[in-house]
Amino acid sequence: MGNFVCMTKKETKEKGHGSRSKRVGRSQRKLLAEEELLHRQALSMALQQHQFSQRFEGSMSRRIGGSTSSRRRNLDDPLSNSKQAPNILENIQFKKIVLIHGEGFGAWCWYKTIAQLEEVGLQPTALDLTGSGIDLTDTNNVTTLADYSKPLIDYLENLPEDEKVMLVGHSSGGACISYALEHFPQKISKAVYLCATMVSNGQRPFDVFAEELGSAERFMQESQFLIYGNGKDKPPTGFMFEKQQMKGLYFNQSPTKDVALAMVSMRPTPLGPIMEKLSLSPEKYGTGRRFYIQTLDDRALSPDVQEKLVRENPPEGVFKIKGSDHCPFFSKPQSLHKMLVEILQIP
Repeated sequence: MGNFVCMTKKETKEKGHGSRSKRVGRSQRKLLAEEELLHRQALSMALQQHQFSQRFEGSMSRRIGGSTSSRRRNLDDPLSNSKQAPNILENIQFKKIVLIHGEGFGAWCWYKTIAQLEEVGLQPTALDLTGSGIDLTDTNNVTTLADYSKPLIDYLENLPEDEKVMLVGHSSGGACISYALEHFPQKISKAVYLCATMVSNGQRPFDVFAEELGSAERFMQESQFLIYGNGKDKPPTGFMFEKQQMKGLYFNQSPTKDVALAMVSMRPTPLGPIMEKLSLSPEKYGTGRRFYIQTLDDRALSPDVQEKLVRENPPEGVFKIKGSDHCPFFSKPQSLHKMLVEILQIP
């Protein structure tokens, strides 16, 4: 006869509890390992995209003319057949698109958009704003919108006189393309504001977020997200939300892997540029062709606020993406791609 161990009822319960604890422990360790692997993959992806973005500098584009009536589109379906797009784009002269990220992001956030636009024969360029992405500038030293926008301004300055580009600005990056419209209207064919700060003359980019974050004065006094790069006795120099806060505000519909990529790649946002009032003239900024893409499940910049921006500073056309959070390049990349192609084709 083999060994037989008789246990009391209490001993049986304790052993069962121990087995469950071991199972739970193994499950937790597995989840942690998977999460760690996901983060390593995301970091690797971020580094690859940082390198990838550098080769887009220097592409050229041509002029597209004409005008179009104001329109509103509601697009949430993917591009049905991307192989047909090159035929559609044959007669387009301007094929160059410059992608400008929003607060905390970098050129890396456009990796899906870059690949999709290239597939249909377009020439996308994703830039790191000063102190963003892999730009090594200390964000605490970026104090003006001119400083922050310098990579875009340098890019436009080096563009040949007979060429134009379409700018796409995400979130606070909208202020950068407004700044560019004021200084280089002759080099910009269209400006696309992607759930962005499309401000009016004399308005601060921060004012657009005021309904979500409170007044600028209150934010400067009370926010726990502020960074004091020059010491607590000096004015704040930047801000960065905590990870859980960012997930709730920006990524409520984005895939887990893209959220992981963002968590290891996002950097603090310089405060000075978003607190600066823009000076926009009807002779320069006012002559630009502006389009707005609204994101309808956005918690960082609510649909109501986006609608208010459109009413107060009407663009030439308005497009809407259903089911998109504040980062449609993650949550609805196909719909975003389709809209950019359509806007590019507007004569």
